[in-house]
Amino acid sequence: MATSAVPPAPAYPDTGHRMTGWDRAAILSLGAAACALSYDALQQMAVAIHVRGLLTYLFPLVIDGFIAYGVRALLVLRTAPFRARLYVWALFGTATCASIWANALHAVRINQQNPPGTLHLSDLTVGILSTLAPLALAGAVHLHILITRETTTDTAPPPVTLPDPEQLTSEPAATRRGGRPADATLDELVEIGRIAVAEHGRLSRSTVLQAIRDKGLKVGGERLTEVMNTLRAESETSFVDG
Repeated sequence: MATSAVPPAPAYPDTGHRMTGWDRAAILSLGAAACALSYDALQQMAVAIHVRGLLTYLFPLVIDGFIAYGVRALLVLRTAPFRARLYVWALFGTATCASIWANALHAVRINQQNPPGTLHLSDLTVGILSTLAPLALAGAVHLHILITRETTTDTAPPPVTLPDPEQLTSEPAATRRGGRPADATLDELVEIGRIAVAEHGRLSRSTVLQAIRDKGLKVGGERLTEVMNTLRAESETSFVDG
């Protein structure tokens, strides 16, 4: 009896839903908004640390860029050796802490300079709220990767039918040689060969093969060799006896 081997389920099972253009646009919009908010704060921090001119616009890309791609690297290298994963975690953690600290410091400093008479929050509240932008950036990248990976995972392939080992062991050798079932048993083929040899008066491979084909049967090369060996053995035995 044949058995069915079910392939292992993918690491991210198919949920039956596909990522639409709206989903992609929503995630990209969230990531872009978070990046813009964090970018503004980090660019001003670059000015504060005396980065020159247009180079101040590169400072946020270095920090938030490591955060965004660090999420991707962590997912790709989740089965990598511990040292590789530790290195990526160190880069990702350093970039995240730097971005959070810079955003919080920028917000607290601006809050301290807030003129009286306007809405004034505590430095702690301002600092916590300012960290949402870099965290949202990392979350948007992570969410996009997970949804894309899960929705593009194909459904599990159909089970693969495997032959039953007991059937293979119990199957006659005549049906297994040559990779296909034989049209006749060895004894039947030998008998056809005897008649052909008697009619033609000579023992040859072509004679026996043609006789078998004339009966509407097919025979492989190995099986024909067995038939010829049997006929030759009988011929030699009869010659000795005679």
